[in-house]
Amino acid sequence: MGQTEHGRGRVRRPDVIVVGAGGSGAVLAARLSEDPGRTVLVLEAGPVSHRPPAFASELLDARLVPGARPGHEAVQPYAVHLTPTRPYTVVRGRCLGGSTTVNGGYFVRARRDDFDRWSAVGGAAWSYDRVLPFLRALESDLDHGADALHGDRGPVRVRRTELRHPAAVAFRAAAHRLGFPEEPDKNAQDAPGFGPVPSNAVDGERVNTGISYLLGASGRLNLRVEGDSTVLGVVVERGRATGVVVERYGRRVVVCGGEVVLCAGAFGSPHLLHLSGIGPRHELESLGVGVVRDAPAVGARFGDHPQVVLEWMPRRSMPEPAGSWLGGVLHLSSSQGGHPGDLEILQSLVPLAGLMGGRASVPGAPLAFLVSVQTPRLTGRMRTRSADPATPPSFEYGYLSTAEDRRRMREAVRVTAELVGTSDFGEVSGGLTEPVVRILDDDRLLDQWVLGHLGTSHHTCGTVPMGPADDPRAAVDAYGRVHGVEGLRVADTSILPTPPLRGPAATAVLIGELIADAVRRGLT
Repeated sequence: MGQTEHGRGRVRRPDVIVVGAGGSGAVLAARLSEDPGRTVLVLEAGPVSHRPPAFASELLDARLVPGARPGHEAVQPYAVHLTPTRPYTVVRGRCLGGSTTVNGGYFVRARRDDFDRWSAVGGAAWSYDRVLPFLRALESDLDHGADALHGDRGPVRVRRTELRHPAAVAFRAAAHRLGFPEEPDKNAQDAPGFGPVPSNAVDGERVNTGISYLLGASGRLNLRVEGDSTVLGVVVERGRATGVVVERYGRRVVVCGGEVVLCAGAFGSPHLLHLSGIGPRHELESLGVGVVRDAPAVGARFGDHPQVVLEWMPRRSMPEPAGSWLGGVLHLSSSQGGHPGDLEILQSLVPLAGLMGGRASVPGAPLAFLVSVQTPRLTGRMRTRSADPATPPSFEYGYLSTAEDRRRMREAVRVTAELVGTSDFGEVSGGLTEPVVRILDDDRLLDQWVLGHLGTSHHTCGTVPMGPADDPRAAVDAYGRVHGVEGLRVADTSILPTPPLRGPAATAVLIGELIADAVRRGLT
């Protein structure tokens, strides 16, 4: 298809085609369309809502996590293996705003150490000092306002969780009892400790990037957002991306454009590259896919954060959370880890049964801590299994494959148990439901328990990593340009060389901002 309808007129061959309207894509498209001389077409596989009331109330209610609900219509499920013997289902948002519409509203910046690692391969553009202006520009911090670290004019409203709920008060006291420092602003790069969670949920409403970025730009004549448009591949002619193949309502068409930017996420973007002939030569040839660019780094590795849920029984009935399911969060450092604050204990003020069932209150149910190891590790591997776009790739996470991985997880679980066992937390808690003391005290038994309860934080990164063009471990440059293919970029968390030490939602928005700026300014 060489042209697309656009409001009151028609736009021939958009300057930029953005694939995916999620945490990065919505940001990138909105920023690029600020230039009235540039036409932008966004293609989103899921349905597109054009005003906040069109979102179902459960997609806005910050006390709920739609992505935790099995079979939710706003997510795309993927069958994966966390370990060779641990099958699991992970999800990604399939709607306007992508995963920012269905996640927990956690909006914590990456750490300075992360930017040091990323800039070592991506150059100065990824240094903390260079990205800080973008971090300030993307937010309106309702707690701090404008200062050296925070902004007050950006699209994303950020507010820290209130720690007034009895369970949050007890968590704070228990962390203090065990000697952990206060960390009142998780976005300030202070020493890791206990504090509230910066969140893009304000006054009980989760504000996704579709709302914060795209809806405000929906009146621009140079921007069009089309839903129910599944991109099946990129068209590459003589070494240049010239468009994409799109399936709409069972019909396939070709949409031509001046430049293509994949923002389909750490699962979707590498899969599209493989289907387009950009990936490891021998794997593509074995599938019968014509090789456009031998790119061994695409899908070769990825990182995420292994997680287990520890539940505890309240001594008395707990009130529903007022505005968010999130309570406090504790970051601590694993022994001999080398990455300060790489263990996270995140408090849920809604029972796990409520998160999975779409209810903010489940009388008599235990509450939970989400315990994860966030050491920046690349243990996963993605493989495209068929040239048919309808066949999903396989994902092997490789979690807990080393003694060090297992030791870190044991440490995080045992600290959580120690917190719950304090007299301070005992004011509200009758103790953990499991693991029992006998298991906690035995490394072998605790490893077995963890493997039987293992989940993931849904923080996948690194499937299309950035780095120098002569590095076989890199697939794109610092601004997301695919090595060896003109007119094609990737702009989502797949380009991060390693996962951050914190959940990547805020970093996904940063990627959209940074790459949009590079496109607008013609940076190379």
